[in-house]
Amino acid sequence: MANILNEKINNIHDIKKLSFDELNILTKEVRDLIIKSISENGGHLASSLGVVELTIALLYSFDFDEDKIIWDVGHQSYAYKILTDRKDKFSNIRQYGGISGFPKRKESRYDFFDTGHSSTSISAGLGMCVARDLENKNYNVISVIGDGSLTGGMAFEALNNVSNLKSKYIIILNDNEMSISKSSGGLNKALLGIRSSKKYTKVKKSLKKVLEKSNIGLFIKNILVTIVNMFKQLVNKEGMFFENLDIDYVGPIDGHNIKQMCEIFYIAKNNLEPIVIHIKTTKGKGYLPAENNPTFFHGVSAFDINTGELKNKNDKKTYTQVFSEELLCQAEKNKKIITITAAMADGTGLTEFSKKYPDRFFDVGICEQHAVTFASGISTQGLIPVVCIYSSFLQRAFDQIIHDICLQNQHVIIAIDRAGLVGADGDTHQGIFDISFLRIIPNMTILAPKNDIELKQMIDFVINKMNSPVAIRYPRGIAYTELSDFDKPVEYGKAEELYNDGSDLVIFAFGSMVSTAIHIREKLINKNIKTSIINLRFAKPIDFDMVDKYINYKQIVVMEEGVGIGGIGEEIEEYIYKKNKNTKVILINIKDTFVEHGSVSQLKKVLKIDSDSIIDKILKER
Repeated sequence: MANILNEKINNIHDIKKLSFDELNILTKEVRDLIIKSISENGGHLASSLGVVELTIALLYSFDFDEDKIIWDVGHQSYAYKILTDRKDKFSNIRQYGGISGFPKRKESRYDFFDTGHSSTSISAGLGMCVARDLENKNYNVISVIGDGSLTGGMAFEALNNVSNLKSKYIIILNDNEMSISKSSGGLNKALLGIRSSKKYTKVKKSLKKVLEKSNIGLFIKNILVTIVNMFKQLVNKEGMFFENLDIDYVGPIDGHNIKQMCEIFYIAKNNLEPIVIHIKTTKGKGYLPAENNPTFFHGVSAFDINTGELKNKNDKKTYTQVFSEELLCQAEKNKKIITITAAMADGTGLTEFSKKYPDRFFDVGICEQHAVTFASGISTQGLIPVVCIYSSFLQRAFDQIIHDICLQNQHVIIAIDRAGLVGADGDTHQGIFDISFLRIIPNMTILAPKNDIELKQMIDFVINKMNSPVAIRYPRGIAYTELSDFDKPVEYGKAEELYNDGSDLVIFAFGSMVSTAIHIREKLINKNIKTSIINLRFAKPIDFDMVDKYINYKQIVVMEEGVGIGGIGEEIEEYIYKKNKNTKVILINIKDTFVEHGSVSQLKKVLKIDSDSIIDKILKER
C-alpha cells in the first residue's frame, strides 16, 4: 500500500486532492510520525494526537496561502507542522537547531502567530480580522482554542470584543477535557442540522431584521425573543453562552469525523459574522497509553512506543519532588497552609497535596492573574497561601503581584518552578525573567536554593519565619545533592560563605549557578588558581555585608541563570564600582535575548554560562 504522507503530500495543497478514504488513512500516518518522533525527542503528545483529523479537515477546507490560523495553545500544532512543509524536519522537533514545538512565524510562512502561552488566540485572531476588514480583504481567520485555554480571562475579554465588533471570524473550540454535558437525542441532531445550514443563518438574520423594523409593540417583541431563547436553552445548552454574546454557535461536532467537519467549515466560510464551532476530540487519540493517561502524555520525555514507559528513568528526586514532600510535611504541622495552582497540579508537584488535603488545594484553571489575587485575598484572613506556577507563566501575573500582593504587603509565597533554562520547550517557556521583574517590586523577597537540603530549609523559613511577600525559585530537573555538609540555617537577607581560600578571586552565585561555581572552582584548582565561593541565597535583599568582605579582591564574578538587565549582577557591580573602581567585576548572565529550544547543556554553552566558557572569561580578564 502506498504511503500517502510520503508519496502524495508534497505541499499544503495536495491534501485537497485526496478522497475522504485517503484522508482517513493519512490520519494514521501522521499519528505514527508524531508518536515515533516524540518517543525519541519528547514533547506534547496527547493534545497533538487529538487534533489530527481536525488539522486535516482545516487544511482540506481552507487555503492557508491566504487564510490565517492560530493554534492555542501551540503544542496542538504538531500535525499542522507535518502537513505544512515540515514533515522532513519533524524528526528533529524541539532539538537544538531543529523546528520548534510551538508555532513560530520565523519558521514557516504558514505559522501566523507565535503561541506558547494560552488564551491568546481569540485576541490575536480578532486583530487580524480588523486588519483584514480595514484593508478590504476577504481571507478567513480561524482561531483553534482548547477548552483549557478558554478558562483564561484573556479569552473572555476577547470574546466580549468579538461580540462588539461583529467581524467575520471562525473560532474553533477544541473540547477534549472540559466537563461540558454531552448532547444527545433526535432533537439535538435535528437542531444541529438546522443550525448548520445556510437556510438557518439566512432565516435568523431575516427574523432579526424583521423584529428590528417591525412596528409591533416592544412587549410582544420581548416575548418572542424570550421564547426563542428558552427554546435554545432547552435543546442546546452548550451554545447559550456564545449565543448570549450574540456569537453564532455550532456543535458539538465529532472532532474525529473529517467529512462532517469539512461540511461545517464550508458553511462557516460563508458566514459573515463571528461563529464558534464546538469540536469534541479525544486526547491521545490513536495511541492507547496516551488515551488512558493523557495527563502523563501531555508533556513527556522520550518513551518506549510499545509500553509507553519512559526510556530514561531516574530514581533521583527532582526539585519539584523535594518541594512537594517538604510542603506536605509543613502542611501536616500547619493547617493554615493553602496551595494554589493554575492548571498545573502535576507539573508543580501538588498532586499528592490535592489528594491528602483536598479542602486546602485549589486549581483555578489557566488563570495566573486570578491565582495571585485569590492568594492575596486568602492571606488577608491570616492563612498562608502557596502559589505554585512555572516561571514562564508567572509573567502573566506581574500586575497582580505588584498591586494585590506587594502593595498590600501580604504573606503570599510564590513557588516558582522551572526557573532558569528549561530546554526543549524554547523561548516561550524559558524561565529567565523572574529575577529581574520581581526584584523591582517593593516588599518582595526572592530566594533560590543551592541544593535539595537548602530548598527544604527555605520552605520552612518562608512559611514560619516570614510575614511578607516572598518567592522561591528552583530549576527544572534533578535536584543538586552535593554540598550537603553546608547546611547553615537560612537567615533573612544573608548569604552563605562556602569557600574562602584567601585568593584574589571570588564567585557570588545564585541558586542553580552554585553547582556551576563548584565545577569552576575544581577546574581552576588544577590551574593553581584558588577560588572563594559565596552562595547568595537571596536575590533580594542582597547581602552587601558579604560583598564588602570581598570588595578588594582582584576579580569578583557574579553568576545568575537569568537575564542580566535588572539582575543581581547589575546591582552588585554598581555597589562595588562606587567603593572600589580597581576591582574587576565579571557578570555571568543571559544577555538581552530570547533563548531558543535545545537541551539545557547546549543552551548554556551557546549563552556562554557553562563552566568552561566562564573559566575562559575569567582567565582572559585576569
